[in-house]
Amino acid sequence: QVRLVESGGGSVQSGGSLRLSCAASGFSLEYYAIAWFRQAPGKEREGVSVISAGGATTYYSDPVKGRFTISRDNDANAGYLQMNNLKPEDTAVYYCATASDYVFRAEGGPLAGRYDSWGRGTQVTVSS
Repeated sequence: QVRLVESGGGSVQSGGSLRLSCAASGFSLEYYAIAWFRQAPGKEREGVSVISAGGATTYYSDPVKGRFTISRDNDANAGYLQMNNLKPEDTAVYYCATASDYVFRAEGGPLAGRYDSWGRGTQVTVSS
């Protein structure tokens, strides 16, 4: 059974840090790009960051650029999102998702591509 499970969410104060993890089971992540999305209450889901299957290429949305770092460990079959200098506007449920590296050719950018597998999310709450 293909499954993605996020962990590492929690509540922090503004300026704090969290590291999210995305663990895969039932398939090998090494062949897929891994992305992080988030959805705040009352807002549409937005792309946060994506990393290519080999890890050589990364992409960040403007709101998180310079504060978040995406990484992966194919041996551990996992992906990560290090979030530093968190702001209240980062409060959301964070989801990981996987796709072919073809997403890096998607019109509108890699976070606008098609993602086939999704986790159930982990809550991140940042207080001011």
